[in-house]
Amino acid sequence: ILNPKKFQEFEIIEKIPVSHNTNIYRFALPKKNDVLGLPTGQHITISAEINGKEVTRSYTPISSDEDKGYFDLLIKHYPDGNISKHVNGLMAHQTIRVKGPKGKMIYVPNMSKKIGMICGGTGIAPMLQVLGTIVRNPEDFTEVSLLYANNAEEDILLKEDIDELAAKYPNFKVHYILSAPSANWEGSTGFITEDLIKEHLPAPSTHTRILICGPPPMVSAMKRATLALGFEKARPVSRLEDQVFVF
Repeated sequence: ILNPKKFQEFEIIEKIPVSHNTNIYRFALPKKNDVLGLPTGQHITISAEINGKEVTRSYTPISSDEDKGYFDLLIKHYPDGNISKHVNGLMAHQTIRVKGPKGKMIYVPNMSKKIGMICGGTGIAPMLQVLGTIVRNPEDFTEVSLLYANNAEEDILLKEDIDELAAKYPNFKVHYILSAPSANWEGSTGFITEDLIKEHLPAPSTHTRILICGPPPMVSAMKRATLALGFEKARPVSRLEDQVFVF
């Protein structure tokens, strides 16, 4: 369905609240049996005209080609965010313009024995895309460990779904970190540190890969932390073969 060279319009059919400031937006594909056809690890570009200017932003769908007739985007809406505000304001039957696929990552089953994932907020989207592809494939034996950072409990997006995957698949483990938790929180607090990476993610090796996605300050800190732990230095723009890949 996708075309990497030209934008196409897709109609919004549903808005599913996930947290106080984040929704899943469901967009219809032309036919009910159509699939988006996005390779795992790739993302799409959304374009909108806002105040007379074309604004674009990249997103990773959290749906897969198992989902026919639609695709889902997980988007946090910021008061001053151009595209997120625009999408949040879409009414029934209105459309967005989409182009793709794009990106340097194309996931191949068993490309690494172990994958460590580090993400914050809506940075969970590309991780869920890769994780879903791994656990749905009985021939993919990759072990996946996820460190997921947020502010408070209510900011942990799709926690029930993630916990369900961890309970169902022995090759997937998750650990949550909150910077502003409630008094009842029993998990890790603060930010993701070298010690947490060492404790919960695989050690550096030729069979290990680290995937990172989150706000820019977090990404910078995680690049430094992984380097200090003995992983290869992350490039400014990641390539498929990199040991530390930033979405």
